[in-house]
Amino acid sequence: MAMMQTSEQSTQVKGSASQLAFAAMTTLFFIWGFITALNDILIPHLKASFELNYTQAMLVQFCFFGAYFIISPFAGKLIEKIGYIKGILTGLGTIAVGCLIFYPAAEVEIYAVFLVGLFVLASGITILQVSANPYVAILGPERTAASRLNLAQAINSLGHTLAPLFGAALIFSAVPTDDIDAKSVQLPYLLLAGAVVITAIGFAFLKLPVIQNSEHQQTNAQGSIWQHKGLIFGALGIFLYVGAEVSVGSFLVNYFATPELGGLGEHEASQLVSYYWGSAMAGRFVGAALTRYVSPRYVLAGNALFAITLLITTISSSGSLAMWSVIAVGFFNSIMFPTIFTLAIRGLGTLTSRGSGLLCQAIVGGAILPLLQGFVADSAGVQLSFLVPIVCYLYIGWYALSGCNKGQVPESR
Repeated sequence: MAMMQTSEQSTQVKGSASQLAFAAMTTLFFIWGFITALNDILIPHLKASFELNYTQAMLVQFCFFGAYFIISPFAGKLIEKIGYIKGILTGLGTIAVGCLIFYPAAEVEIYAVFLVGLFVLASGITILQVSANPYVAILGPERTAASRLNLAQAINSLGHTLAPLFGAALIFSAVPTDDIDAKSVQLPYLLLAGAVVITAIGFAFLKLPVIQNSEHQQTNAQGSIWQHKGLIFGALGIFLYVGAEVSVGSFLVNYFATPELGGLGEHEASQLVSYYWGSAMAGRFVGAALTRYVSPRYVLAGNALFAITLLITTISSSGSLAMWSVIAVGFFNSIMFPTIFTLAIRGLGTLTSRGSGLLCQAIVGGAILPLLQGFVADSAGVQLSFLVPIVCYLYIGWYALSGCNKGQVPESR
């Protein structure tokens, strides 16, 4: 009877209502991808404005990713009480407040105030992710959940691609190079706040399907999320995946500048880094189609294997082969986050929002793993430091083939 009821409820959100809801959700994925990538422009600008060292400048990422770790559990409980739609509105409102804090921060020219704004902004993104990721996953049939989330993440990657162009145009070109001023960030973040508010107003008037935590689940899971091994293993998978993705991307400019790989300048190396993120966007579109026909766990395992192979290649080679091998890792990173996410929340029932909170909390891997790779790079060289993400991908391959089924319901067909 429970299975029949779930099937009937799923039918109710198919068709035009489901398509409208999904299209609306993709705008949220674009927004947080755009804002996250803008940090890559913000960091060097604030570093120059406040004459920071690299450790102080990296506090931008620690505050940003630290918000995921601190806020996610509270966000999961909040969504349980107010629902996914109100959670989305709350997240958008918090993002807008975070963006607005940048204006007084630039006026008083205090770096700590910028960090507060970043933490508030990232808290809003965290609430948004805890709301939007499971909403997209349970918006239709479970067997196509990974496909839907991969397509939404492809739009997220589009935001990652466009944000550096936006930031470079409005932040770095706002003042002469020899007169860098923190106030040049005011206009871009005011524009972002305005765009987010307009988006929130649009969501307030849209008649999106209201999905409760207990709907669209084949089981009505009870108890604590810590009893679900597949979820716990999935959280570690998210931690390692985000850490690996951020680590690889963070080291590319320095890696391409090494004499063994051609000694490229920063400008030319930065252009190649855009291919890394662009390939991730392409891979997500491909993955969205592929996971509709091939079991997502097998696609995930295959991508982990390819990523490991490419990293071994870049470690053991030099020149163009080494460069393009590591760039291609982005393509195989593409489907990992949404696929691990959907595999981890299968069968959680009423615990879905809390499980989503735990998974978003695990994004803190993006702050920790780059430090570990940095330690290895200082000790053994940048090339050998890519052994760190290899270990991450080995775990992800195991999770795809075995770990995701620990304590979970069988994957629906």
